[in-house]
Amino acid sequence: MTRRDRVLLWVLGIVVSVLVLFFLRTILLPFVVGFAVAYLLDPAADRLEAAGLSRTLATTTITAGFFALVVLSILILFPLLETQTTGFLTRVPEYAERIRGAALLIVEGRIPGFDAEDLEGMRSVAAGFAAQSVAWLADALTSIWRGGVALFNFLSLTFVTPVVAFYLIRDWDRIVAKVDALLPRRNAEAIREQMRLVDEALSGFIRGQGSVALILGVIFAVGWSLAGLEFGLLIGLGAGLLAFIPYVGAIIGFGTAFIVALVQFGFDPLSLGLVVLVFVIGQTLDGLYLTPNLVGGRVGLHPVWVMFALMAGGALFGFVGIFLAVPAAAVIAVLVRFSIERYRRSAYFLEEGRGES
Repeated sequence: MTRRDRVLLWVLGIVVSVLVLFFLRTILLPFVVGFAVAYLLDPAADRLEAAGLSRTLATTTITAGFFALVVLSILILFPLLETQTTGFLTRVPEYAERIRGAALLIVEGRIPGFDAEDLEGMRSVAAGFAAQSVAWLADALTSIWRGGVALFNFLSLTFVTPVVAFYLIRDWDRIVAKVDALLPRRNAEAIREQMRLVDEALSGFIRGQGSVALILGVIFAVGWSLAGLEFGLLIGLGAGLLAFIPYVGAIIGFGTAFIVALVQFGFDPLSLGLVVLVFVIGQTLDGLYLTPNLVGGRVGLHPVWVMFALMAGGALFGFVGIFLAVPAAAVIAVLVRFSIERYRRSAYFLEEGRGES
């Protein structure tokens, strides 16, 4: 097989895979989530197996414990989050109006020559923007519900995902061995090395960054709730979830908390200081301990690239695309770095360098 034939074969495989994902995206969610759970829990199953348990018993223990924890968390948190989400969405127009009023007071007091017509025009623009923002949020939530969390997907996640995760964890090593046996012998070592780098990036991001996001979510939710912040549980868990995207998530989460606190407490330094203190404690713990120990330098995924991948995956494949976005981003990032490295060692690059010197 010539080099051109091999390239065409890889391109054909990628195109077919994308088409399969696109046409089957409505039924793939439980399988994608099951694969993600299996990837997360396989190391724990390996440790239990090394401790003397059979693979089946280790898989049963890990899977049952994980989904029991998920169900318990849903039973405890869902009623609270449902109430806070409804209340927060109801209060969004009020928040927008209060912030708009405060901003206009500042403008009126500090900008000379600002007449009533200009002020009324700004009020109209601000009110329209607030209304459009709320409408956009409602449409987005409706789209997510219709596209990813409809009744069928909810039932399939409930009943199919645990079964998929169980069998994938139990047979993980055998699946990896069979895939390895199918690698072309000529390029097997190079492919293994790139897959090792992909696994390292995914492990650092999903296992490491996911653990950081979970811990920060608990810290922010508990801390802001104790500080008396309205919807502190919802905002705190949301800030932790957004921490999955480094830097950007922290800014958005804290910005939301501070705006709600400013509207709720006014310019009360004690209340605002408590909200800021909780965020500072979480970020300090993250910088000094969580990220260095749980993530380290293994990620190799730029936050902007992660955001683009999440948005592109959601636009193309809906909820399934969001779950596939980070693995796809890791694979693409590793392949791009590999291609750049090969290019820098190629005769074309080196000859061009010699010609310029």
